[in-house]
Amino acid sequence: MKERLIGFIKTYCLFVCIFVLQKPFFMLFYQSLYPNASCADWFSVIWHGLPLDLSLAGYLTAIPGFLFIASAWTLSKFLHRIWCGYFLFISILLSVIFIVDLGLYEYWGFRLDATPLFYFFSSPKDAVASVSIWTVTGGILAMAVYAVLLYGIFYAVLLQKKQLLRMKLPYRRLKVSGILLLMTGLLFIPIRGGFTVSTMNVGKVYYSTDQRLNHAAINPAFSLMESIAKQKDFSKQYRFMEAAEADRLFKGLVDPAVLKEGISPSDSLQQSADSLHTLFTTRRPDVLFIIMESFSSKLMTVLGGDPDIAVHLDSLSREGVLFTNFYANSFRTDRGLVAILSGYPAQPTTSIMKYPRKTQSLPAIAGSLKKAGYSTKYYYGGDADFTNMRSYLISSGIEDIISDQDFPVSERLSKWGVHDHLVFRRLLDDLKAEATADDDSAKENPHFRVLQTSSSHEPFEVPYRRLENDRLNAFAYADSCVGDFVKQFRELPQWKNTVIVLVPDHLGAYPEHLDNLSVERYQIPLLMIGGAIRSPRHIDVYGSQHDIAATLLAQLSLPHNEFTFSKDMMNPDSPHFAFFTVPDALGMVTADNQVIFNCQAGDVVVDEGTAKRKNLPLGKAYLQKLYDDIAKR
Repeated sequence: MKERLIGFIKTYCLFVCIFVLQKPFFMLFYQSLYPNASCADWFSVIWHGLPLDLSLAGYLTAIPGFLFIASAWTLSKFLHRIWCGYFLFISILLSVIFIVDLGLYEYWGFRLDATPLFYFFSSPKDAVASVSIWTVTGGILAMAVYAVLLYGIFYAVLLQKKQLLRMKLPYRRLKVSGILLLMTGLLFIPIRGGFTVSTMNVGKVYYSTDQRLNHAAINPAFSLMESIAKQKDFSKQYRFMEAAEADRLFKGLVDPAVLKEGISPSDSLQQSADSLHTLFTTRRPDVLFIIMESFSSKLMTVLGGDPDIAVHLDSLSREGVLFTNFYANSFRTDRGLVAILSGYPAQPTTSIMKYPRKTQSLPAIAGSLKKAGYSTKYYYGGDADFTNMRSYLISSGIEDIISDQDFPVSERLSKWGVHDHLVFRRLLDDLKAEATADDDSAKENPHFRVLQTSSSHEPFEVPYRRLENDRLNAFAYADSCVGDFVKQFRELPQWKNTVIVLVPDHLGAYPEHLDNLSVERYQIPLLMIGGAIRSPRHIDVYGSQHDIAATLLAQLSLPHNEFTFSKDMMNPDSPHFAFFTVPDALGMVTADNQVIFNCQAGDVVVDEGTAKRKNLPLGKAYLQKLYDDIAKR
C-alpha cells in the first residue's frame, strides 16, 4: 500500500516541479524583457504562478490515480503499457504547448490560448508563414528534445523503478483502492483552487503592475485549457453587472439610428441628410477599401510618427479626409476584418469568424451596398480560406474573390502568397478593362471593392529596398504600392467617382515591443481619398474600426440601423469613443478618459485623463452586451 501512496504523491509533485521549472526557463529565454528582474521577482513569479501549477497537476494526476487503483488488482503488462502510453502522450503534449508558447510570445505578447489552434487548423501554411523554415525546424527539434527529456524523467521516477507488490488479500485491495480513490477525489481541491466562490482561473496569478511578470507566472497549458473551455457558452462570459444595468449603459453607447426600432429606409435617409454631402461629392460613388496589413499611426509623420516611412500616405493625407483619433479593435487580421466590414467589435476570447453559422447573420457593408445596386469584389494575395475568411466574405455579400490561386505560380513568391504590388496590378488591370468595356451596365452600376495587403508582415521579405531596417522597409514597400496604384488610378475615368478608404487591419510589428495593455497598441490611421472626396480635412472625433460601416453608409444615405455596434462618426448626436479588446482585456478611449481593464486579473491597468474611471463601467457594459449578441446568433 505504501508504494502506491508514495507513487501517487510523487506523480503529483513531479508535475508541479516541471511546471515550476518552466517559469525561470521562460524568463531566461526572454531575458531581454526582464533586464531589471531581481531575485525576489523570480521567486514571486514562481510563487504566484503556483496555484495554476497545482491545479493543472491535479488534472494530470487524476488518470494515474485510477491507474494506481487498478494496480492494486492487477499488475499485467497491458496495465504497464497504459502507464507508459499515458506519460508518453503527456510528455509530447506538454512539450508542444511549452515550445509553441515560447515561440509565439515574442510576436503576440500574451501566453498561449486557443487562438493559434484556430489559425493552424484553418490554414497551416499561413499559420507558419511569419517564421522561417529554420525557426520551424528548430521548434520541432526543441519539442522532440523536451518530450524525450520529460518522458525520461517520468520513466525514471515513476515507471522503471515502480516496484508495486501484488496484493493477495481482497480486504487489503479494497482498503488501498478506497484510500487512493479518496486521494484522487481530493485532487478536486487544487483543481478548483480551494473552497471559495471563485474557481481557478488565469487571473489568479496576476500580482504585479509589470504585466511581463504576470505573464511569466502563467502556466501556458492551463491558459490553453481555459481558453478552449471559454469558446462555447458566450452567454455566461463577461458578466460584469446585472442585465438591466448593462442595457441602461449600452443605450448611451449606440448610434441614434439603432435606438429607433422599426426605422424605415426613408427615415434613415432623412436622418443621414445632415452628413450626406459633408465628405463626398456624389451620392453613389464607387467605394474601394484598402486594408493595410499591420499599419500604425506611428508610421505617418502627420500623426506624430517617424518620418520617411509611409511617405505616400503622408502625402495623400493632405488631399483626403484623415481621422486623427482612430483605433483598431484588436490585434489580429480575422478580428480586424469583421470589425471593418461588418461593424462588429472584436472579442477577447474568440474570433467570431471561427463560427460560419454566426457570421452569416452579421450585417455587412458589402451586403448593404449590394442591396443598393453595387457589385462586390475582394482582392487578396494570400489564402482566402485562412481563418474561415472565404466563408465570412461570401456570407457578407462579396460576389467575387480573387486570391492566391488566381495568380500564376511564378507570382506566389511571398510566404503569404502574392506580393502587394502584383495584387494592386491585378486590381488596376480590372479597372482599365472596365474603363474600356463596351458593357454600359458595368460602367453605370457602382462598385464596392476590397483589397487586402499582406507584405508588411513577418518575415518582412519584400521585393524592395529603401530602408535598412527590414520591418520598416516592408512598410515602406506597402506604402509605395499604395502610392503607385493611386498615381495610375488617377489617370482612369473612374477616379473622379471613387472613394478609397485606407485602414489597417490592426497594428502589428511597429513600434516594436508594444505592450498589449497600452493604448498606443491600437492607434491606427483612417484615411479617405479619391476623386469623390469633397475637400481635405482632419477629423478628431474618437472612433474604432467597427464605426466605419455606419459612417460610410450614412455618407451614402443608406440605412445602417442593423449595425448595432457601429456609430456614424460624422453625426454629432452619436457617442464618440474607441473600443478594443485583446486576450483577455478591454479598452475604451474618449477625449477625457483612456481605460484598459484586464479581465483575467480583474484589475484596471490604464486609467488616464481628466475623468478617471468614467469609461470603466461603460466598457464592461459594452463587452457584456457584445457577448449577449454573439450568444443569440
